[in-house]
Amino acid sequence: MSSRSVILLFAITTFAAVSSADVIHLKNGRKIWADHVREEGTHLRYDVGDDSYAIPESLVERVEEGGVPPEVRSSSGVTKEEVPSFVPNDELQTGGDLPAQVIREGHVDNDALASLERTAKPEIAGAAYFVAGKHEFETGNLPQARGYFDSALRLQPGSPTILNYYAALLVRMGSLKQALSYAQRSVQLAPNSADSFAVLGVVQFASDRSREAIRSWKRSLELRPDAAVEQYIAKAEREIKAESAFSERASSHFTLHYEGKQTSDNLRRSILMTLESEYDDLVRELGASPRESIPVVLYTEQAYFDVTQAPAWSGALNDGKLRIPVSGLDAVTPDLARVLKHELAHSFINQLSHGRCPQWLHEGIAQAVEPRSLGGVGQRLAQLFQDGHEIPFYALEGSFARFSSGEAALAYAESLAAVQYIEDTYGLSGVRQIVERIGEGSSTEQALRGIVHSDYARLQNEVGGFLKNKYNR
Repeated sequence: MSSRSVILLFAITTFAAVSSADVIHLKNGRKIWADHVREEGTHLRYDVGDDSYAIPESLVERVEEGGVPPEVRSSSGVTKEEVPSFVPNDELQTGGDLPAQVIREGHVDNDALASLERTAKPEIAGAAYFVAGKHEFETGNLPQARGYFDSALRLQPGSPTILNYYAALLVRMGSLKQALSYAQRSVQLAPNSADSFAVLGVVQFASDRSREAIRSWKRSLELRPDAAVEQYIAKAEREIKAESAFSERASSHFTLHYEGKQTSDNLRRSILMTLESEYDDLVRELGASPRESIPVVLYTEQAYFDVTQAPAWSGALNDGKLRIPVSGLDAVTPDLARVLKHELAHSFINQLSHGRCPQWLHEGIAQAVEPRSLGGVGQRLAQLFQDGHEIPFYALEGSFARFSSGEAALAYAESLAAVQYIEDTYGLSGVRQIVERIGEGSSTEQALRGIVHSDYARLQNEVGGFLKNKYNR
């Protein structure tokens, strides 16, 4: 197989590569980059990759053809070029036409897989299952990918290539202990593979083993230079430097890292008690829980921004670890309790969605369970929707870190409004079912259609009507 690459590390998403595009210019000044645009009644329908969306013509100023789209970003705000690509070793021989046999019209042909397992050599059948798993992994269908990788490993148990992909998949799914086992096995089988050490570093960092991750990544760089791996080493080293004097305290579901001189014992104990209580609340509310102990790091305000490189408007962060600035606090205030529950909710949502939840739904749910209300901004938000000046939901699928403070405030408010509308109309179970369907491999719009019978355009209109009825009577 040629040009095999899979995107690794942290909260990553599938990228759509587009060489040229139609550009939809909205009246509010924003742009949509689409593969194809067509009129459909009172709406424009446009395609991005395999997904199709619709937007009212009343919001559109004009459409240009042949534009060059801007750089695509992941949900963590990291560009595709910044994320190291993983190129499997040549030891996995798939045969010239095997991918074409297994993947037909963009879907895995399970009949072809079954036939190959019956008639082909184990190494060829294993490679075929790997091709299927890789396809599902790269399209975000993680549970399906796991099943195919299981079959591939059953037939080729000594393949570092399959082990590397499987470890990367398990990180995405939150199964860190099993991911570490597969990554370590890959390194043992391929001690001179830069890929194996890069993947091992990913798993170690996600498992709160930053020093071990740095050693693995440095070994990977010795074997093959990679600017992106260098960036991850720099991130881990910033964290270690900031936390060099930190101590550790654990509870049933959390491991707390803190600097003793900056936080009191009473505050640390109260934070763990609050988190454990909120953990139980979220299990009841969302019906699932993270599989691993969750790292929580308490920072001074300056150390928080030095380590995370977060935007100035950020008040806390969950990048697999709950990173919380607590300067000046000696007790858990109501505001801090809400921040803790908000960030903890992201871990639950990641578990439910297998890391595939769009950012607007992530942030909407996290705010809803704090709980937070729109309060005084509701009336203003209703007017923005009425005037067509809201940010379209499709534009809120990626990270909010790219936004200014004003844009971020609007993005959070719209996200909360959308989740409030869905919860008021279909119940919290409806919100949970949308997230679960996304985790099972559905696109966001497919999941919305299945539960609330809306695509993005209709959801935009329905949220606007919900806000108007609630705040502009």
